[in-house]
This record gives sequence, structure tokens and C-alpha cells, in this order.
Amino acid sequence: MTDIDKAELPLTEPFLAAVAEAEKLIAAADFIRDPHDLAEGYDYLQGSIAAVLQLSRAHGTSHPYFVSSTGPYTKMGLDNPDTLYYHATIEPGAEYLLTGVRGSTTDLSFQVLKGDYTATDVPNGDDAFDDRRLQIDEDGSYQLRFGPPKENPEPNYFTLGEGASMLAVREVYGDWNAERKGSIRIERVDTIGTAPAEAGVEQLRKRYRAAGRMLLTRVHTWFNFPKWFYLNLPVNTLTEPRLTPGGLSTQYSSVGHFELEDDQALIITVPKSDAPYQGFQLGSRWYVSLDYVNHQSSLNHQQAQVDPDGMIRMVVSARNPGVANWIETTGRKLGILQFRWQRVGRVITPEDGPTIELVPFDKVAESLPHYDNNRIDEAGWRERIAARQRAFAERMLG
Repeated sequence: MTDIDKAELPLTEPFLAAVAEAEKLIAAADFIRDPHDLAEGYDYLQGSIAAVLQLSRAHGTSHPYFVSSTGPYTKMGLDNPDTLYYHATIEPGAEYLLTGVRGSTTDLSFQVLKGDYTATDVPNGDDAFDDRRLQIDEDGSYQLRFGPPKENPEPNYFTLGEGASMLAVREVYGDWNAERKGSIRIERVDTIGTAPAEAGVEQLRKRYRAAGRMLLTRVHTWFNFPKWFYLNLPVNTLTEPRLTPGGLSTQYSSVGHFELEDDQALIITVPKSDAPYQGFQLGSRWYVSLDYVNHQSSLNHQQAQVDPDGMIRMVVSARNPGVANWIETTGRKLGILQFRWQRVGRVITPEDGPTIELVPFDKVAESLPHYDNNRIDEAGWRERIAARQRAFAERMLG
């Protein structure tokens, strides 16, 4: 059979079969309660389809480049509303040069992962670290290299572990309006200055097969993740702060899940941290962030109102309680609760963590000791949302 004959075969058939299987998984999810939940699942599926088609095209390792790992329209893995996620595909036997300029964001971190999103394991923490490990020039420029183990490596050289296939970069915002992201590029040392081979029909066939596998892996992985780490906890509770499983050594988290009726609210109280980054968000049972652009479904240390006693008090509810730190459930009765502390320089203790109280919605005001300071009117709330929308638009275009 000639290449032309092969080109006439249904090249996309494996991918389309994977889409059909993924749709069945979405429709059969045990937490769907109404058409709104199902529609959200289909929206998640569409974003996942878009993501895996893009990622399968960027999967070659000969000439890597950074792509968006997850974003507002291709969400996965309880994406943090404050974070830009990038990654490049790599292989452990090659050497890579990263060149960048540090922006003004709160945190910049690097992590080497395997294909199943688990971390590699190499000495000295070379698989996960933030920019405090780098030598950065006064103008913010830096270079770092990743590659095989070598004797007497130069500064800013980091060893790739066995099975390394992805280099992930996270850039985390505090003040969405004032902070600006940096720039970064990657090149493979032994291929820079050459051109990659163009894809033929068989290579494209492999891409579609790979995209199908990626789609089903994505759906299965993040369907099960809440079951492993969240749903075994009592509902409407939060854990003590703990090192994030599989994450950076300088990141702690506190997790839980909620189930709320319209006449109920959660009051979450946490000390404003001395950590450079402290953030809270809600997620759906599809394990993605809620709409954080047009709704206040998250707050970080720069955005949250702090009470005179140094505490941040947030109200999680479907209805608007008229306070600045309202966290919107956006119509969901079930969902994920998540705190993060990042770039920490000390252990985050239980005393640094949150407390949580389930109250009737009409008791919210009397449950807040500084309610008069927390109040916000309709115009003030609309301005808060407008500020999020404008800052997000600049972040994505910038």
C-alpha cells in the first residue's frame, strides 16, 4: 500500500473513538445532579479536546518549546487562578538551555515530571525548585540548564531524573493588576540551529492516536484524584497544612470538599500568612477551577480583605452575603476547597491553617466579628469583578 493509499484511511478514527469514550465517562459521572452539572462536564470535555490536540502537536523532543499546560479554557488538575502554567517536552539524555528574564510576579518555579504527571526523583532537589536557587542578574536575566548527570556542573545546572519527559514552569501572581510576568525560552543544545523534520502521514496518525490516549488519561486521572485526596475527608472540613503531594518542597496545602444548599454558608478563617504567597480557591468535582475571571471564586493574600486582628474571613456560599470576601460557588452544590502557601521559608503549622464553620446563611452577619468592616455594596462588588476581568485580560495578552 502506498503512502497515498494510507492517507485515505480514517486517520482520525482512534481519536474520535477516544472522544466518544470520554463523553460516556463524563455523562456517567456519579456526582452529576442536574443539567447544569452535565453541561459543565461537556464544557470540560471540549476544553480537554482542544488541549490534547495542541499538546500532541507539541510532543516532539527534538526542538522543544513552551506551551500552555492548562489555562482558563483548557483546565485540568485544579488549576490555580493565580498561576500561569507552561511546559516543554524533554528527554533525560539531552541537555537543554533555558533563558529568561524574571518578571515581578510573586513566585517562579520549575519542576521536572514524568509522563504521568508524577515528579522525578533526583539528588539535591533538582527536580523541583523555585528561582531562589538561580543566579539572577541585576536586570532580571538568567540562564539555567537541565541535562544528564555530570561531574562538577556549572552554576544553574540541574540534573534530569530517570523518566523525565516534561519540564513544567509555574509563574504565580499576587497582585493581578500590578505584577507582570517574565519571559522564558528553551532550546535543546544539540539541535539548536537546525530544523525539525516535517510530519508525514504516519507521524500525523501517531499524533491523533497520542491525542486520544492523552484525552482518556486526562479524564481518568483527574476523575480519580479527588477520590484519593479529598473525598475521603468529612464534608465541609479542611485538613491541617501539609506539604503538597508530588509538588514543590516549598509549597504547603490544606484541602477539603464542600456540599452546600442555598440556605447554608461556610465561614473560613485563616491568619494572613508571612509566606510570600497564600491563596484559596474553589474547584468543581471535575477537578478544575471555577470561573475565576467573572466570579470571585478565589482570593489570594493580595486580594483578600484582612480584619483588624490579622485574620482573613471568607464566606463560601451560593448567595451574596454582602461582604468583600464572598467566595462564589457559582451554582455548584458540590466542590473542592483548596489552600496553598508557596515559597515558604519555614514549616506551615496547624496554627497557620484554616478553621471552618458551617452556618445558616441568615446567620452569616452575626458570625463575622468584624462584619461592619467586611460589608460591600452592589457597586463595590461590581468594581471588584471588573478589576479581576481587566487584570486577567492584561495577564493573558501580556
